[in-house]
Amino acid sequence: MEGDDCNFPPDPSNDHSQRGSVASSATLSRAQDVLIYLFGDSAVHLTVEGLGSVSVQELGRSVREALHVPESAQDAFAFWLCSPLLDLQLKARHQPYKLCRQWQDLLYRFTLASEEDISQDEPFLQYRRNVFYPKSKELQIDDDGVLRLLYEEARSNILTGRYPCDPEHWTGLGALSLALEEGTGLDDAHFTTTVREKKLSSFVPAHVAMGSGGLFSTLRGKSSRQTGLEQNLLEAYRKISTSAGNAPEPTQLLHQYLNTCHNLPYYGCAFFIGEIDKPAQGILQRGKRKSVNVGICLEGVYVMDVKEKHVLLGLHFKELSWDHSYPEEEGDSHILWLEFDGEEDGTPVNKLLKIYSKQAELMSGLIEFCVELKSGSEGGAAAAAEMDGEASSQQPAGQDDSSKNGRGGRRGMLRRQSSVLCSRVHSLNTISYVDNGKEIKRLKPKRAASFFSRQPSAAAYSAVQVTDSLEQG
Repeated sequence: MEGDDCNFPPDPSNDHSQRGSVASSATLSRAQDVLIYLFGDSAVHLTVEGLGSVSVQELGRSVREALHVPESAQDAFAFWLCSPLLDLQLKARHQPYKLCRQWQDLLYRFTLASEEDISQDEPFLQYRRNVFYPKSKELQIDDDGVLRLLYEEARSNILTGRYPCDPEHWTGLGALSLALEEGTGLDDAHFTTTVREKKLSSFVPAHVAMGSGGLFSTLRGKSSRQTGLEQNLLEAYRKISTSAGNAPEPTQLLHQYLNTCHNLPYYGCAFFIGEIDKPAQGILQRGKRKSVNVGICLEGVYVMDVKEKHVLLGLHFKELSWDHSYPEEEGDSHILWLEFDGEEDGTPVNKLLKIYSKQAELMSGLIEFCVELKSGSEGGAAAAAEMDGEASSQQPAGQDDSSKNGRGGRRGMLRRQSSVLCSRVHSLNTISYVDNGKEIKRLKPKRAASFFSRQPSAAAYSAVQVTDSLEQG
């Protein structure tokens, strides 16, 4: 539910959505104290004049100065308006105070929260990683303060399960966290004491520390599970302590932590909430849905199971086409459509995944913007390839090879493995079809409100194209 490249609603002329905690215009003309929150339970305290009209760009200069962020890394971070109900990355021109006045309108537009929850929700301003900052540039950062800001955010996403990872990942990351906090010189006894005092959930994801199963199985296996996790952490910690002749410097440990996170394809994603259809297993289960997180970054789109903490579908932009649709009738949902190649009974097919979410418009806008950014960054290489005679086809700006998926050469199938990082296409309830050039053949029963019913005609169907309906940059 993070990230935004769409226009926000206009600032209301009346004050019906303004909270009582928002200062009056007379007060705003004087200097005001402002807290900019960081990950890791810290904040930057600023004194700001003209709070009602101050922009993100102006705040950014003050925060970077307070945190001593070097000019080379100033694009690594952005301002976000956050609350338990919604997270939105702001643009340089946005004015946080005015957006706070519109917060209720944004919640009505992009969440399914109740009126009571919306009326009580209060956003806070946070300084955190910029969705559009490339991982390749992050690898070049050597400033310890900047690395620690990135580390605290990545650590939070690991521990909360927002970044699903395998045991070898979270064990190594937990050991690195301990080494950063306590040094690399703990003996076995001090290691065990420290881990138990700070709690295991400070070093491994909460769902791993708590385990799964019912209350009885949790109580029965808690001690043995905790002992096993502690032992694995200890072994990883020993490797850090003995990997070099001298104890590693904190900057080296920070780099190790972030480099490990970079192996997770959804590192740096903006996240949105949604639901997908569960595969039908009988009449009683028809219509049930599964909660998912949708991560979008410069590389692609990742759909993750909220409960099981694993990837359901991961696609690079060149592997998908997409669209979003608004409700046609009362009771209908906003839907983000993802189209990708698949296989069914040995037949290559096109698959459509429906993601129900009031944030479908935000997701579609972010995908479009990322595609155009990627297209722009690759433009020079493409031009050089054309001059060498290696490129032949001409495509509209912002369009990649997604229009070729299943229509002139198919990719290899997505891998299905036990790792939480690998797609589980077989577990998705998708609409499958083949396009033989004349008509679309459905491989499953037609649904009352299918993707195809919204097209002018089945024969005219083509891959979803990038549009220019949303604001750029």
